[in-house]
Amino acid sequence: MNRINLITLGVENIPTSLRFYRDGLGFETSVSEENPGIVFFNNRGTKLALYPLDELAKDINQKEQLVRGKFSGITFAFNAHSAEEVDQVMKQAEKAGGKIIKSPQKVFWGGYSGYFSDPDGYHWEVAFAESWEFDENEMLVIK
Repeated sequence: MNRINLITLGVENIPTSLRFYRDGLGFETSVSEENPGIVFFNNRGTKLALYPLDELAKDINQKEQLVRGKFSGITFAFNAHSAEEVDQVMKQAEKAGGKIIKSPQKVFWGGYSGYFSDPDGYHWEVAFAESWEFDENEMLVIK
């Protein structure tokens, strides 16, 4: 079992989250009603990484202390093709109702990264590194 097919976010308000992801960020779905029981987005795939919880909390905002219930220890990531795309996606997320948690900046691992949270507080990293390669499905190639 070496794949993840579906990650489900538990949300407080499906119409709000649907608008955020579909209308605000451009996630594709066949859902046309505004208050469905469930929504599936047609993404190109997933990857999973493990990182020490305390270090991940510091990466989101070094001034924020780890508090259960506020930061779950899970982040999602969008890997961009340029620093300009990072800035554009962060602005798009904020305009859609997301909260900027960490403004994009050069980071310790040599890339450019920022974080936003969605209406339910799920944290998303938007990142770029010049050394990254992508496959034909826009998935990050990790060697």
